[in-house]
Amino acid sequence: QEVDEILVAFGIQRSLSDKGCPYDNAPIESFHSSLKSETFYLHKEPIGSNNIVINMVENYIYFWNNQRILTKLGYLSPIDYREKMAH
Repeated sequence: QEVDEILVAFGIQRSLSDKGCPYDNAPIESFHSSLKSETFYLHKEPIGSNNIVINMVENYIYFWNNQRILTKLGYLSPIDYREKMAH
């Protein structure tokens, strides 16, 4: 119940999928798959600290949004696609 109070305090609406409805999670599952295969699975040695993992994830999120070209977005990065669609 504490989580619900925090969400209300910050004006965040909780969104949960129905049981047996995996399609709601497809976009983030696809992102997680790309994140793992393009970063973590490339390391031959174990990653030594949480800070390294956090840094890798933050860098990948920046890369994904600003530089990674997606065919489904017309060969644009998500940021470039949003900017193009806003005009």
